[in-house]
Amino acid sequence: MPPMQYSSKLQNVKYELRGPILQAARKMEAEGHRILKMNLGDTAPFGLEAPESVVVDMIHHLRGAQGYSDSKGIFSARTAISQYYQTRGLMQIGVEDIFIGNGVSELISMTLQAFLENDDEILVPAPDYPLWTAAVTLTGGRPVHYLCDEDRNWWPDMADVESKITSRTKGIVIINPNNPTGAVYPRRIVEEFAALARKHDLVLFSDEIYEKVRYEDAEHIHTAAVAEDVCCLTFSGLSKAYRMPGYRAGWVAITGPRTATLAYREALELLASLRLCPNVPAQHAIQTCLGGYQSIDELIRPGGRLREQRDLALELLTAIPGVTCVPAAGAMYLFPRLDPEVYPFESDEQFVLDLLREQKILVSHGSAFNWPRPDHFRFVILPAVQDIREAVRRIAAFLASYRNSEAVTERLPQPELTPVLAATPDPA
Repeated sequence: MPPMQYSSKLQNVKYELRGPILQAARKMEAEGHRILKMNLGDTAPFGLEAPESVVVDMIHHLRGAQGYSDSKGIFSARTAISQYYQTRGLMQIGVEDIFIGNGVSELISMTLQAFLENDDEILVPAPDYPLWTAAVTLTGGRPVHYLCDEDRNWWPDMADVESKITSRTKGIVIINPNNPTGAVYPRRIVEEFAALARKHDLVLFSDEIYEKVRYEDAEHIHTAAVAEDVCCLTFSGLSKAYRMPGYRAGWVAITGPRTATLAYREALELLASLRLCPNVPAQHAIQTCLGGYQSIDELIRPGGRLREQRDLALELLTAIPGVTCVPAAGAMYLFPRLDPEVYPFESDEQFVLDLLREQKILVSHGSAFNWPRPDHFRFVILPAVQDIREAVRRIAAFLASYRNSEAVTERLPQPELTPVLAATPDPA
């Protein structure tokens, strides 16, 4: 029997957050090494657990959650989502505008499958959450990356966004708050995205999974709130603000002129039916989460765990010579920059791999988020204070060793070049 071949659709699909470097870390763990993990945004391993009231509510509904639900999700959960958005001023979002999924990840793939033709282009931020780039590619589309500007709080470069629009462009992805940079976009930026969508007849895909995880006075603006006349898909869920990534409860709300989205809604309902239904027990957590006490507020206010850990990580990382970092206004990450004049790494993936092998610490390289230069890495702020201190100590030690080795190399005497006599070429 000939070996099975993988589909050519996967040829350019990558998700390096769980790729070769993570595999190398697992191999080291199997050999007995203890790896300090600062790479994945999973709240559970760090003691950031789901609210007890939510867990109790899910247990209460378990016996009634054994069968399939409506393919779009149970009515009470969709009602709670609709009412949540209406309290945020999005009065146009009704129960029938909402699809619940097994996390936002499933819905990203579904919504793109229902929308894209082969070679259609979707604009995606750089850096981005890499599932967006992968999902566009896997559905036959072409991701085109627009740049976010580090010198301007990592906000999108709107001139670059518009310059990337072609006759093949069908939509724009907005990740706000952004993973990995932690940027939260001001109203002006969100309105400019809406204006581009109107001008060029584009669909907006607004990933807002971190909407409740914000620091200081950062205000989150729903894209749909400034784009009522534009086809807009708003993604959110329970995985981050409610510390429930393993329960897989996410949703997408479709807004815009109903006549313009009617055929698309029907296509999405077909795909929702083909997967039968989303995970039913987790759907019963949605109403409790959205309607109850918002425990995330304790974590992000001054003195709260996430706020304090962000501040500490930022302070320690930027104390390392040649390392700078824009303070994250939201989300659970920092995206530090390594000055290329101090650390002229040719490959950020190799940097992360060497750091793992030498210091037993795991971070994510910036190019895994489709950042075009090898000068950034993502640092997760979820671990406890003592782990953040130890992680930065190891990073600082590794970078100090690199700086010292570079200085030694520069001081070494350069060999004199001796003229070489031209050799008689060998006969062919």
